[in-house]
Amino acid sequence: MTISSTIANIAEPSASLELDADVLVIGGGPAGTWAAIAAAGKGARVVLVDKGFCGSSGATAPSGTGVWYVPPDPARRGKAMNSRWDLGGRLADPAWMRRTLDQTYRNVNHLAEWGYPFPNDGEGRPIRVSLNGPDYMRLMRKRTKAAGVKILDQSPATELLRDETGAVAGAAGVRRQKGDTWLVRAGAVVIATGGCAFLSRALGCNVLTGDGLLLAAELGAELSGMEFSSAYAMALEGGSVTKTRFYEWASFTFEDGSPVPGAASKGGRSAIARALATRRVFARLDKADAETEQAMRHSQPNFFLPLDRAGIDPFSERFPITLLLEGTVRGTGGLRIVDNGCATTVPGLYAAGDAATRELICGAFTGGGSHNAAWAMSSGFWAGSSAAGHGRDYRGRSRRYLRAGGAGVADGTGRAIDARALVSAVQAEVTPYERNYQRSGERLADSLGRLDALWSGIHTAQAASLDEAQRTREGVAMLATSRWMYRSALSRTESRGMHKREDFPEKDDAQLHHTIAGGLDEVWIGRERASAPEQEVLAA
Repeated sequence: MTISSTIANIAEPSASLELDADVLVIGGGPAGTWAAIAAAGKGARVVLVDKGFCGSSGATAPSGTGVWYVPPDPARRGKAMNSRWDLGGRLADPAWMRRTLDQTYRNVNHLAEWGYPFPNDGEGRPIRVSLNGPDYMRLMRKRTKAAGVKILDQSPATELLRDETGAVAGAAGVRRQKGDTWLVRAGAVVIATGGCAFLSRALGCNVLTGDGLLLAAELGAELSGMEFSSAYAMALEGGSVTKTRFYEWASFTFEDGSPVPGAASKGGRSAIARALATRRVFARLDKADAETEQAMRHSQPNFFLPLDRAGIDPFSERFPITLLLEGTVRGTGGLRIVDNGCATTVPGLYAAGDAATRELICGAFTGGGSHNAAWAMSSGFWAGSSAAGHGRDYRGRSRRYLRAGGAGVADGTGRAIDARALVSAVQAEVTPYERNYQRSGERLADSLGRLDALWSGIHTAQAASLDEAQRTREGVAMLATSRWMYRSALSRTESRGMHKREDFPEKDDAQLHHTIAGGLDEVWIGRERASAPEQEVLAA
């Protein structure tokens, strides 16, 4: 059975489970749960769907993360903002940085009121600059359910619904454990599906395949900052746990014990990427003192678990490392935000967390864990609050519901998509360091030629079977994401933030703009001038 035979391509699509809501939230990580709680708090009827199990799925759930939590002291806030200003290529927006710091401070304090077990320092003062992922997300699921939100676990969304005006009108998908389909009619939708890590096996990231970007783009949503997507994180060879900051205390050597040239410099990761292309690289955390070692083990125990199992003491013994692609998860690109409520360019469609651009607070350089965590809870709160008002306005309205999905869900004239082959073909273009990390115009154009050809071969394909629906749409989403990334990267003929061009190694101040992308069959590129003057001195 194909999806299209179950959710018919007619004016009133149907499914095994049908629900009505004011707000549908797609994604059950930090951004999604904050959005659902905020929307419910505004009196909206809310449904949340998650590809996995809300509370244990996604990049945050299995890990510890810092939080960009800064008390409202002008000097401290100004210092926090300035620390990211030049690093992010001066593309961040000071107004968004300020409001994110404000909202994060309030939301983290709400977590304390809800019972999150923040530790205290030696003088009994609470430490609120980090979160333990399992505890955090367990609490967020509990609060989401207590807010009256209906949660559909193991229920990936495969396409959005629209009305006759082009506004979003809900979504449809599959229930993996039931083997059937769901459909939610809603006045507003929040995309909180995370970024795209291209199934690289980075911890918590294999559910993050760019699904929400594809769903939104099929309705005409625009993206911003997709060139800032070349994030790779260090991990134990063959492992999945990424905690790059720990490697600040590491020395790096080849198998014969000789040092890796340049690995200890500011551009050390680039040097390691070049070395890994031909040789194995080993690390040893021998620059950490006893106090630092204890703090590391306390803050991120899962980093040490595979090492301990292998009988390796990482502070005294060498261990092989690799770089895992984190793509837009630790990049800053995503759906373009057009107002303070995190609306996209599609009426009724909102974006939050890693599915939305983080250029607003990070500019061209990764926010790592702390800024992304702050953005997730803040943008989630704003998106949910705004979506509630928009969605309630549609209560009782007569609307015509139409399917918005394309490749993999709509029947075409070609053969069904081979999802496994598609995923492998996309990974072959985006995973190699010399293509995505060490970029050049020639290599970007070369990859784009093959990626565009892949799209030409799938956009008229038949709908996938119900069993293959999720993986097929993941492959299509990864392909669409890679084309926006590389087309944006090809258009930015300079090196800024994490976007490094070997053929344009210097920053060009004439390119102080945001790169806007959109389109599926034909990807288009536009520019929007950065909102803050380059010379602005940040102050709280």
